[in-house]
Amino acid sequence: MALGPRLDIRQTQALVLTPQLTQAIRLLQLSNLELEAVIAEEMSKNPLLEGGSGEDEGGSAPEAPQAEVLDSLEEPAAPGADELMVSSDGTSDQPLDFDWNSEALETDSFTDVVTSTASSEDGPDFERMEYAADSLAEHLLNQLHGASGQVGQLARAIAEMLDETGYLTLHVRDIAEATDEPVALVEDALALVQDLEPAGVGARNLAECLALQAKAADRYDPAMARLIDNLELLAKGRMADLKRICGVDDEDLADMVRELRAYDPKPGCQFSSKGVESVTPDVFVRKTRAGYAVELNTATLPRLLVNRRYYQELKSGPQDKSSRAWLSECLASANWLVKALDQRARTIVKVVTEITKCQQGFFEEGVSAMKPMTLREVAEAIEMHESTVSRVTSNKYMLCDRGLFELKYFFSSGVASTEGDGEGASAEAVKAAIRDIIDGETEILSDDAIAGLLKQRGFDCARRTVVKYREAMGIGSSVQRRRQRKIAGAA
Repeated sequence: MALGPRLDIRQTQALVLTPQLTQAIRLLQLSNLELEAVIAEEMSKNPLLEGGSGEDEGGSAPEAPQAEVLDSLEEPAAPGADELMVSSDGTSDQPLDFDWNSEALETDSFTDVVTSTASSEDGPDFERMEYAADSLAEHLLNQLHGASGQVGQLARAIAEMLDETGYLTLHVRDIAEATDEPVALVEDALALVQDLEPAGVGARNLAECLALQAKAADRYDPAMARLIDNLELLAKGRMADLKRICGVDDEDLADMVRELRAYDPKPGCQFSSKGVESVTPDVFVRKTRAGYAVELNTATLPRLLVNRRYYQELKSGPQDKSSRAWLSECLASANWLVKALDQRARTIVKVVTEITKCQQGFFEEGVSAMKPMTLREVAEAIEMHESTVSRVTSNKYMLCDRGLFELKYFFSSGVASTEGDGEGASAEAVKAAIRDIIDGETEILSDDAIAGLLKQRGFDCARRTVVKYREAMGIGSSVQRRRQRKIAGAA
């Protein structure tokens, strides 16, 4: 066989991600609000795209997927108010004072009912408006407006050095070296900052923070000072030692502990430089007479139309070859984007419908009835890839009768059932059972005892599983809970 370059024809198969497919995957994992920015960018590049309600003339867009209903059952619509008033027989037992909003959900979308209810108010709901508070530094600087001289300048500098909790993490000597000022002058400036509101700002440790608040409340006597100096004994619940050190009886010590617990250990957290982030639901799950209905939030779901009338006008005008190619490319891109958005909406409804079907016990009974569920199980049920389900459930929230939940919340591991039915229980259900047991305990229970009570409830949990879930919820051990109860009893 001769060695040398040659040309061969080979046939191979390969999976190639086209730019359109890559964009479709990216659209799938975006929330409705994030999708608006992407669509705005596409509309700025493509003149054939325009936003609309789907009723504009000359535009075309696929119909939005209707709400899917589980366990559907046909029922006649309730009569309207006009029909009730004109009925002459008077035999109808339809009550005239029932909840029209609830009845409207049987025929109208959840978004329509919420929007119409909100628009019928006499004025804006000021309680729902975001409160933009000043930052801690701005709040302190406003109080230092009248301070002058070197002390005032140092006080303003120290106010800007405090962390978000209101503590001063730098040493006074370091501030003096950085500003070339005497340490005594920095101490005076710090004392000026510590006299500002809220009480406790400018402290260098927890004891000083509590002492500043006690002084502001005129409660800083020698006994309170000794109690604040021995916070480690209070944390360990050594009340007898504290009574001896402070020189008080049980009643006075309980009053002092109650006073300390009313203070704010992080006074600077009352002010935040970050805005409040509101979460908007992407999908609604509501219960109707026919079952559970899944509906997209059309109030935040962008609608996109292809303006074919404008396309015909451009096509009929004088064009060269490159202009015709560009116009055809714009039309193809616009048609594909509209179809991709429609497919995204249908995929979300399909995935959420399967989640609702699998977790129907949660919607009926609550967290205690949640079942373990994985992305693979949902993907196999709706005949899609697991990665598609993962993208659909990312950054999306569901609003139902039990509150607002991220779609990822419904996917969790589980524990085996003591009944041997093979279904098991979700980790969230086990956590809810552990919290319920701890909240209702008359005597502090050990982790082994909690595991035994869980087995009586049908959860086959080992002690280490109880420890893992308890720590994940931020609940202390039996020793810590016993100490907290002792301190609370003293207070």
